[in-house]
Amino acid sequence: MQLRFGILTASDRSSVGERLDETSPAIKKEIEAAKWVVIRVAVIPDDFIIIQETLKSWVDRNDLDIILTTGGTGFSRRDITPEATLAVVDRLAPGLVEAMRFQGMSSTSHAMLSRAVAGIRGQVVIINLPGSPKAAVENFRVVQPVLTHAIELLRNEPDSESHH
Repeated sequence: MQLRFGILTASDRSSVGERLDETSPAIKKEIEAAKWVVIRVAVIPDDFIIIQETLKSWVDRNDLDIILTTGGTGFSRRDITPEATLAVVDRLAPGLVEAMRFQGMSSTSHAMLSRAVAGIRGQVVIINLPGSPKAAVENFRVVQPVLTHAIELLRNEPDSESHH
């Protein structure tokens, strides 16, 4: 199954060109290596309304299966990506972030500081990833094996139950 992705980076500094966004290209490379396609990439500021409205707009276009956000999942005052995501999703998918945090703990105890969330809006899965390229790729690799099945279930595909 060809999965279609959007990658949304929330970063005040990258959105105004003060810092190069290295995370989106790193994630895009992983997606393309899996023979999936990236439809849309954007870098926006750490702003609740902008993140929320961008997520809604991308879901409403009906051309994505998965949106990966990067950045804004930590403890700083401007890290509000999880809250904006929670305002958008209809249902939570806590197992995805539980798995990412669990696996991340094998690399660094700082993984427990992640406030990332994952959920579903319509038939689109939204997953918060960390802002660093290394951590984002590591977290993506944790959830990658279940993404096709997740989308099959959301689409109510006839064969989806056979993968259990």
